[in-house]
Amino acid sequence: MSRRIRALVALVVVCAGAGLVAGRGMSPAAVLDVLGGGGDATQQHIMFQLRLPRVLVALGAGACLGVAGLVLQSALRNPLAGPEVTGVTPGAVLGAVTATGLGLAGWESPIAVVVAACAGGCTGAALLWLLAGRGRGDPAQTALHGVLVSAVLGGLTAMVLLVAPGELGSVVQWLVGTTEGRVWQHWHLLWPWALAWGAVAWLLAGPLTLLRCGDELATAAGLSTRRARSLALLCAVALTAGAVAAVGALGFVGLLVPHVAVALFGADLRVSLPGAALVGAAVVCGADAAAQLLSRLLAVALDFGRLTLPVGALTTCLGAALLLVVVRRAPDRTF
Repeated sequence: MSRRIRALVALVVVCAGAGLVAGRGMSPAAVLDVLGGGGDATQQHIMFQLRLPRVLVALGAGACLGVAGLVLQSALRNPLAGPEVTGVTPGAVLGAVTATGLGLAGWESPIAVVVAACAGGCTGAALLWLLAGRGRGDPAQTALHGVLVSAVLGGLTAMVLLVAPGELGSVVQWLVGTTEGRVWQHWHLLWPWALAWGAVAWLLAGPLTLLRCGDELATAAGLSTRRARSLALLCAVALTAGAVAAVGALGFVGLLVPHVAVALFGADLRVSLPGAALVGAAVVCGADAAAQLLSRLLAVALDFGRLTLPVGALTTCLGAALLLVVVRRAPDRTF
């Protein structure tokens, strides 16, 4: 198990290095020169003010989504549960889109955008909580109401874009998910939030492990299933809101990363939760590096001056393909 942890840590480091090298504007040799203390002022600015915070935000957001997905799937005992079923992802997108459309926030003010996205994500979770009512402790009812809330919030986002079509270009990144333009302000807002709620998730490892075994067994062991499940959902909501507020709606990360973590580390969440954080960080950071490299190659092939492929588009395409594999291999899988 320790070897797998070390291998994952090494993979995260490799993905982070790839993210630093893959961007435009600097060659790999120039990157190594800057990291060694050389380079001119422009190269140092690109490295330390643009690339480094982008990589850190990708790592942090991926870790949040990985942990949030595993918490949700354990609490709801549903292998196809992801952050989307809480209404947090579409709620955060709606908050960012609405604030941008009203002129209250913009990309020149990262703090305002993050606050608006967090407010939207919490609103989506609160709406789910109200609709679930007394059945909020039931996994099937919670998942069903989450799908309905997400559909409603997605429709509201489309309505906002119709009312303010001029803002489409500035908010499309929230709809797809991207790390483009992330700066130190995003990282300083993300890491304390991720660290605090990640610690809460790890403290919930024991109750979540019991919930995965079924409510009857958990109750027999003396666990208050409704209270534990409610706290777990709150933790997943908070982690998802932080990630979406930082990078937008990255599709399928929170859904598929938990499957990889459980396959590598087993059902003991004291180990698989940190594993999910590492896998999520590696997936998002690696996908971001791949998206940057593909953007450069496509720009040359299509003779475009500048082409940006959002990392969310890559994770969605790859995630959809992997989801089909998971469903076809284990169509009747349950916890």
